[in-house]
Amino acid sequence: MMAALIFVISLATLLMFFVSYCRSLTASSTSHVLSMEVREVTGISAAASERDYTRVMQLLKLCPERPEDRNHLRAVTLYYGILHLLQITVARIAPSLQPWTESERAGCANFAVVTLDRRIAFSREILARQGDF
Repeated sequence: MMAALIFVISLATLLMFFVSYCRSLTASSTSHVLSMEVREVTGISAAASERDYTRVMQLLKLCPERPEDRNHLRAVTLYYGILHLLQITVARIAPSLQPWTESERAGCANFAVVTLDRRIAFSREILARQGDF
């Protein structure tokens, strides 16, 4: 019984740290100014909404990966999935959670757009280096 309690408390603590980590990642992307290329490709003018996430993730798969983005993107993708699960279960019972989950999912989408912007810039940099040879 004591082991189960310790496990539950540890899991809850880990989840708290994970949520904090993901929120810090998404918050860091809010001040990024999107390039014109990304605005044109995505149709997003300023900030992404939660509906943009899936489309932006598909676009991300078309770009070469930046090694430093891989783990951050995986964490935000997992966070987005958890938020989606929360939105279709708990938020229906407690409607006051609905705006929060929508806002957090929009932050995840914005993070994905910023990652796409960085990958496009990375691709341009790679092409420029190849042109120098």
